[in-house]
Amino acid sequence: MAQDSKLLRTPMAHAELITGIDIGTSIIRIAVGEVAPDTGELTIIGLAEGESRGVSRGTIRSIEEVVASIARVKTRAEKMVGAQLSSAVAAISGSHITAQESKGVIAVARADGEIREDDVERVLEAAQAVSVPSNYEIIHVLPRRFSIDNQTDIKDPIGMNGVRLEVEAQIIEGQSSHIKNLTKAITLTGFGIDDLVVAMLASAEATLSERQKDLGVAMINIGAATTSILVFEEGDIMLVKVLPVGASHVTNDIAIGLRTNIDTAEAIKVQYGSTLSALGRSTDEIQLSQIDEREEGSFSRKYLAEIIEARAEEIFSMVDKELRSIGRSGKLPAGVILSGAAASLPGLLEVAKRVFRLPAGVGVPLGINSAIEKISSPEYTTAVGLVMWGHANREPSGYPININGLKWFAVIAEQMKSIVRIFKS
Repeated sequence: MAQDSKLLRTPMAHAELITGIDIGTSIIRIAVGEVAPDTGELTIIGLAEGESRGVSRGTIRSIEEVVASIARVKTRAEKMVGAQLSSAVAAISGSHITAQESKGVIAVARADGEIREDDVERVLEAAQAVSVPSNYEIIHVLPRRFSIDNQTDIKDPIGMNGVRLEVEAQIIEGQSSHIKNLTKAITLTGFGIDDLVVAMLASAEATLSERQKDLGVAMINIGAATTSILVFEEGDIMLVKVLPVGASHVTNDIAIGLRTNIDTAEAIKVQYGSTLSALGRSTDEIQLSQIDEREEGSFSRKYLAEIIEARAEEIFSMVDKELRSIGRSGKLPAGVILSGAAASLPGLLEVAKRVFRLPAGVGVPLGINSAIEKISSPEYTTAVGLVMWGHANREPSGYPININGLKWFAVIAEQMKSIVRIFKS
């Protein structure tokens, strides 16, 4: 795997650096952004990646191996940007991530009934009074809509007047043991943790436009061991779900189908993988010895494509089942957006269009400044999104700030900050 390790530039004097770290089952990726001291403009100046060890199905199995893996990628990123990286916005993912609906209600504090930031913070805290499973804790509180007295469907209540303030919110939770292990591994490499963000939210921050969120869109992030689903409609989050199946299952299928080892199967997937629609009429036979000289025999690219397409259809069918559960199967005008390294697989979009009966596209970071060519690769959407998230929430006062049509609030949830997004129409 080629690594980004050369020094591209010297950071601007007094420029703030924001780092995003995405620890996946197979790959760790780090993105570094530079904030111009005069304009506050964000530029991505570094991208680095390396093998992830000690993680299985999105869960840390060996702290020691994960720490060593993070340290290697951190060193590459520091060489690339020419500066030490002291803190990061970190992604959390895995099939342990769950979500539930909640409501919070408070009386407005001011005698004149004007709703201020502290009222919104209090009602969001009230929404956290839910039953959380044992060994789980709240990561995010995502407001969907507010009500003031008898007025409903309010996106931004600040500055309005009323007696009773209510919020409908989505609570995203994660397993406490995983959160503790993740934060421990990251801090042992010398990183402070600025924020912990569910990976799919970071990907959405980087790749989805406000128009897509308003029309209705599903972001599908295909990781090595999990597939994450995030659905927006009218600017609100409708669904958050993580399925315990991903690109590594495709690799396993190839290993079984071609009777080869996992490493060779992964190399075959990367080098020759496609779906049937992308393959066309090709009848090429590939010798296994071309991939690994110790291997014997051959396989047809058509058979390989059949293996890959069968699993892709299964994964997308599982996602479509989740869309049906909220009444949105085939009913999202902005379609589906695929992210993650697997999104680049030739022909995968055609399979997605067929299964979902919707338009489909590949998600890449939008509206970000960078001279790095692979900033437009779908595998970096989470890491870049983490940097954008950190940039949006860098206001030292902790009060809400407007950024790209969003209002943001910092809310403390046990051992970490949970960022709350209020989507404005």
